[in-house]
Amino acid sequence: MLGLYRFLSTALGPVIRFYIGRRRGRGKEDPVRGAERQGVAGLARPQGPLIWLHAASVGESISALCLIERLAVDCPTSSILVTTGTVTSAAIMAARLPERAFHQYIPVDRSAWVRRFLDHWRPDVALWMESEFWPNFMREISSRAIPLILINGRISPSSFSGWRRVPRTIRQILGCFSLCLAQSESDAERLLALGAKNVRAPGNLKFSAAPLPVSQGTLANMMEAVGRRPLWLAASTHIGEDEAVVAAHRTLSVRYPGLLTIIVPRHPARGPEIEQLAAASGFKVARRASDPAIGPDTEIYVADTVGELGLFYRLTPVAFIGGTLIPHGGQNLLEAAKLGCAVVHGPHMTNFAAIAAEMAEAGAVEAIADETGLAPAVDRLLGDAALYAERVGAAERVANAKNGILDAVMEALKPYLAGAGCFPAAKPAENRDASRAGA
Repeated sequence: MLGLYRFLSTALGPVIRFYIGRRRGRGKEDPVRGAERQGVAGLARPQGPLIWLHAASVGESISALCLIERLAVDCPTSSILVTTGTVTSAAIMAARLPERAFHQYIPVDRSAWVRRFLDHWRPDVALWMESEFWPNFMREISSRAIPLILINGRISPSSFSGWRRVPRTIRQILGCFSLCLAQSESDAERLLALGAKNVRAPGNLKFSAAPLPVSQGTLANMMEAVGRRPLWLAASTHIGEDEAVVAAHRTLSVRYPGLLTIIVPRHPARGPEIEQLAAASGFKVARRASDPAIGPDTEIYVADTVGELGLFYRLTPVAFIGGTLIPHGGQNLLEAAKLGCAVVHGPHMTNFAAIAAEMAEAGAVEAIADETGLAPAVDRLLGDAALYAERVGAAERVANAKNGILDAVMEALKPYLAGAGCFPAAKPAENRDASRAGA
């Protein structure tokens, strides 16, 4: 199967280029830096050791920031190359990467483009976030004897079932990793069952992430515009969820006069269509990308900008987490929990199952079965100050309970980072037998 994959990814080069062009036309590819998706570097390689960290998209890259910042401190002679595959994640990284760290787009997994990328950057170590396994990249990195380490590794139950249908393929892919650091013991067990070696479970790096940033001036202006109005937030919504949010606003506005509902779409390009949806339902709508002001008559505010979720979590008391009313798998609940929000989510939390379960056990979330439960859940939190305070307190305790995970990850990385100018030389352990160290 891997041979067939390599053949098709080579033979279908014109089709892949056409597909990238289509994505560029829809705003899903960078119109200026498109050559990077074919392995053409947009920058010169810095002198000295180079640590390469790959994070697929927004969620993975934000989770990786605490690690990147730690690497910048502990590896003072190294540069840090960060790759992602989406325009939104590139914009966030451009604003938040520390000194000596820089961003490039990951090439599409086509052997010639992969080799071009690696020939130019020549990383001393490769850190691969979560669960995006690209066979040509894995094979080429391994063939060059570059230490490849899985960080915050995650294998969902559905992915596990899928990979078990091709056991030889996933065993070969996972065999390219020198070390696999799993988010949880369950993820570690799945990685081992699929053929990974040298597996440990230090915990989920999302717990170590700093609160999302905010401009204090912008926050003050927003708070003045909102005043004492009741409000709530629908964060990181996906196609198929905005209708439920607008319907919930209609129900809630009867009970809470002057209610303001803020919608932050996961993909900002969807802002105009959400604006049209809300306006067609008869509501007064403002959209941040075109009209940043919240007026006294604004009923629904569409925040279709990049990197401002920290602003809106701080502004609103109640946050519904998108990607959970549809089978997407959810978004990061901890971001809202760390910023004082009472959290509501739908039934589809497979990408954050362990975090959701931990928060549910602590009484820190309001979980709903479907869209009909959205308005009642928000109503309970807006209308009951004691319940609201209880949920917020429980959520903050869960979110801040595991600050030692980053230290555990860095300790596991030490032998592999020694060659990248980070620590005194240390040889990686020879024993690659399956092992796990609990958090």
